[in-house]
Amino acid sequence: MSTTFTVDFFCSIDGYGMAEGWPGYWGKGGPEVVEDRVRTFAQDQVLVFGATTFRQFRKFVTLFDEPYYDSLNTLPKLVFSQTLEEPLGWQNSTVLHEDAVTAIERLKRTTDVPMRSHGSVSLNRALLAAGLVDRIEVLMFPAVSGRAGRAGLFHGGAELDLELVESTVLDGQTQKLVYIPHLHESSAAAAGPRPRITD
Repeated sequence: MSTTFTVDFFCSIDGYGMAEGWPGYWGKGGPEVVEDRVRTFAQDQVLVFGATTFRQFRKFVTLFDEPYYDSLNTLPKLVFSQTLEEPLGWQNSTVLHEDAVTAIERLKRTTDVPMRSHGSVSLNRALLAAGLVDRIEVLMFPAVSGRAGRAGLFHGGAELDLELVESTVLDGQTQKLVYIPHLHESSAAAAGPRPRITD
């Protein structure tokens, strides 16, 4: 058995996952973004969270009414935490008190249900650095968070080369970019501008 692990990330153009003072979707959400979320979470999969994102989503699904929240409630969920204990207050949720890199490496080898993690910056940085992420799905909203930006998944993380496998524009303004990540090792000597040859 083997399965795939997808990191699902919303961001502004400058790579931040959230911004103080800005609304959800940076105020740029539209029907095609929502339809994309519905399709994404209608798939058979296990959702994987760090503790902070788990607490946020557990609250969101009771306070707000998005068309895909029923799927979030129904899907099986794993949360990595040293402090949370069951019952977790969100149906179909299980806590794992172990190292996430070790656990995901094992689960990828021993299960056949795809796994997806949305948000969870610290968790996904560690999984990217360990080479355990098979796909990165980015929804890039047309905004620059600037000094209000927080939770930059790729800021300060591993160096990656990305293979683009899908590119879609949603609602005429939001980019959905799907990549296969590879840990960056070295750059080709011939890459970049060539030096000028002079006599």
